[in-house]
Amino acid sequence: MIKPRLVSLLLSTAMLAPTAAWAQDSTSAPASGNVGATPTETVDDTTTQEEAPDVSIPGGAIIVTGQRNRNVERVAPQVVSVLSSEQIARTGEGDIAGALGRVTGLSVVGNGYVYVRGLGDRYSLALLNGSPLPSPEPLKRVVPLDLFPTSMIASSLVQKSYSTNFPGEFGGGVINLTTKSIPEESFLTIGGGIGWDTESTNQMGYTYYGGKHDWTGYDNGNRSLPSELKSYLDGDTVMGSTSDQAKAIGSTLFRGRNSVVQRVDKMQPNFSADISAGTKFEVRGATLGVIAAAGYSNKTQTRDAIQQLTQGQTANPDQLWEDYRTVSTDNRIVVNGMLGLGLEWDDNSIRWTNVYIHDTSKFTRLRNGHQESNQSVDFISQKTAWYERALIDSQLTGEFKPDDKTTIDVRAGFANSKRLAPFEIDTEYVRTNDGTQFGSNFVNTMGTGAVDPTTISFSRLSEDVWSAGADVSHEFFTGWRGTAGYAFQLNRRSNTNRQFGVYASGDQNLIQAFGMLRLDVLLQPGMWYLNETAGVNYNLELRDLTANVGQFDARLLNHAFYGKVDGQITDALSIDAGVRWEYADQSTILRPVGGTSTPTTSLKNEYFLPALTLTYEIEPGMQVRVNGSKTIARPQFRELVYQNFFDPDSNRTYRGNPFLKDSELSNAEARFEWYFARDEKLSLGGFYKHIKNPIESILAGSESFVTTYANAPAADLYGGELEVQKYVYLDKMGGSFFENRRLVLIGNYTYTKSKLKVGAEDTTAIYGASTTQYAADFFRDGAPLTGQSEHIANLQIGMEDTSKLSQQTILLTYASKRSVSRGLTGTIRQPDVIEYPGLRVDVVLRQGFEIGGKQIELKAEGRNLTGRKHLEYQTFEDGRVDFNTYDLGRVFSLSASLTF
Repeated sequence: MIKPRLVSLLLSTAMLAPTAAWAQDSTSAPASGNVGATPTETVDDTTTQEEAPDVSIPGGAIIVTGQRNRNVERVAPQVVSVLSSEQIARTGEGDIAGALGRVTGLSVVGNGYVYVRGLGDRYSLALLNGSPLPSPEPLKRVVPLDLFPTSMIASSLVQKSYSTNFPGEFGGGVINLTTKSIPEESFLTIGGGIGWDTESTNQMGYTYYGGKHDWTGYDNGNRSLPSELKSYLDGDTVMGSTSDQAKAIGSTLFRGRNSVVQRVDKMQPNFSADISAGTKFEVRGATLGVIAAAGYSNKTQTRDAIQQLTQGQTANPDQLWEDYRTVSTDNRIVVNGMLGLGLEWDDNSIRWTNVYIHDTSKFTRLRNGHQESNQSVDFISQKTAWYERALIDSQLTGEFKPDDKTTIDVRAGFANSKRLAPFEIDTEYVRTNDGTQFGSNFVNTMGTGAVDPTTISFSRLSEDVWSAGADVSHEFFTGWRGTAGYAFQLNRRSNTNRQFGVYASGDQNLIQAFGMLRLDVLLQPGMWYLNETAGVNYNLELRDLTANVGQFDARLLNHAFYGKVDGQITDALSIDAGVRWEYADQSTILRPVGGTSTPTTSLKNEYFLPALTLTYEIEPGMQVRVNGSKTIARPQFRELVYQNFFDPDSNRTYRGNPFLKDSELSNAEARFEWYFARDEKLSLGGFYKHIKNPIESILAGSESFVTTYANAPAADLYGGELEVQKYVYLDKMGGSFFENRRLVLIGNYTYTKSKLKVGAEDTTAIYGASTTQYAADFFRDGAPLTGQSEHIANLQIGMEDTSKLSQQTILLTYASKRSVSRGLTGTIRQPDVIEYPGLRVDVVLRQGFEIGGKQIELKAEGRNLTGRKHLEYQTFEDGRVDFNTYDLGRVFSLSASLTF
């Protein structure tokens, strides 16, 4: 165990920048690869400007550390977007995923997964200070970015054009988070906040007891495995469902604290607290910096959802496979921390960063509805669950400059992620309304009649990532620099998901009579021995439902070497070119209980991945970039395992396909950039990607709806981006109020179009299929890729004071419809499941002032002011099936921080 509506980290550590080439002043000659600054350019320093953020990129590309007059997006050799800590703060977002949702071409889907240019999270790469991170999510290999609070991030860089210093698993782009490091001066900041969700706070919701320490996010031992169960799980034999062992285990599992849903008429408000501190010392000509932070947040969200499924080609409510109203309450508690040490002398630096994040969800759900077109029978089901996720990361990096022309960067890191979900209980009651003795009562018959068995699951995931790398960069001619590097990465994941089903057998009248009892009473210890002690014909069975597929191990070993060169071909034309060789061995091994472990998948591939970027400076501040590259995307671990997994957030069951193979991408991009004034810009770009063997999700159905995966033959994706940033100074309006104020206008728009390419004779591999599977049976030629919105737009309109903290910002975000899963395939062809994020309006107000020499910041936020719903549905000729649709509340919050 990781330590410490039913209606009808931050011990996070400042990780070292893997590599750096210090940015120069704008009046000096540009560093190699820093395209856009000219030797003769001068800058007016009379205007207040944000300092350039700390930005790290592996391979000696750039690192800018608090230097003025440097626009990272302009001088970087690739197409990048950078969010500084000031820009992140302006958005007011509490986690970095929310802040990244404001970046050109980016959208946030689900729980913190960032899509770049409409490509799903599988095509995105997330790094922390240039090093890889494991994911605590069973369905993903990419870490959800809502885990990272904005308070620990100095900057976030999104690079959309590939360069060989990054891993080859690069589809839409890479997101590199840089943590805070050595502070400019000593500080201590204490903050806290409170929030109100109009759909959740002070509204009716559900919970269960669990334990008295649940508010901390840590279990107090109530969820520890009973000794009988632990002994069984540690063994390698499958128990008999009616054995003494099964009864002994079953009698320990269901208690009032974990299986009784409680109604709360008024749910609590959201609240948070955080503290951070930093200082630095001079030690024998070197600077030693220390920075630490810790945070806690507690949020509750209740969702009143319509969840429907149909197996046919109609939205007729009388023919739905399932038609439920579902009310769920998710109490999410996040504890995080950071501790970082940095040592700098001359042009050398060493940094040690440690990050800790613990994210817990206490989940309770009730559902009421109908099944299988039978409108006269009512079903009620309940679910109680506890999901703990944890991420620990430690990284040591160093940058050394033995001479003016050479930079050596080294890095090593270890990260571990865990997910623990004990006592995940699902049970169902049915009311037949058939006029029989018990027909007017809700009865749990446990696997008999129309009722599914009661299930209880215990799942555990642990993944380690070991990574290391070294880069050497040398200026071999004036203006020309060569870089060579090596990177190593080893992911090891262990996953266990053991599900047990409770079935009743014997006298049907007894089964129905007992079935009216509350679950903890129905399954109390004595009920397991009724036949033996009282001689009644009633038996409970405990079946191990996942013994043959409940455990798997996964591994990814990656070695990579790369070389690149960058420099000035002419005074106006620069080049950044290189090639990366990657070897990867990816495998998953299914470990059935009492059986033989079998490698379900083994993918061994090596790739040469070239990349070329040319930048032409039309005139100072105006330039054009073109880029071409080849990259890859690998299947995620669980996608390769033929094992069912239910995700309560999406209301979907997922199953892997061991026949998946790597996707290969060919990328091209062109971009015009005009930096017409300090911190002001206009950029216009176009991009194209051809994807061979893209991995797509499909919805399969027979007597269940399961989302699985398959390789489509090919896909094309293309689009364009427009970004504008403009400040309008208001001092000419007169009066002291406008003296130092300016209007902030930041907007971006991304158009993305994608099409699957499916021929009549193209095939795809589906695990378990006995005949040739034609791709056209699963994918529609010309259909968009899953997860891709055609239109994404962001607009920030604000006013701020350039002499002190005073900001008022309106944020508008729009994303058009996107397919999140294919409809049923095969003999029945259904439309895709569509999600429609639509328009969202937020307001953020920040005001700083000083009292007694102490800096105080007040922040007020209004989120989702239009009350935009979560819409997920299928559209048929006769209507709409709401796959998972619910209201989202307007959220208002107020927070304050005090800095000493």
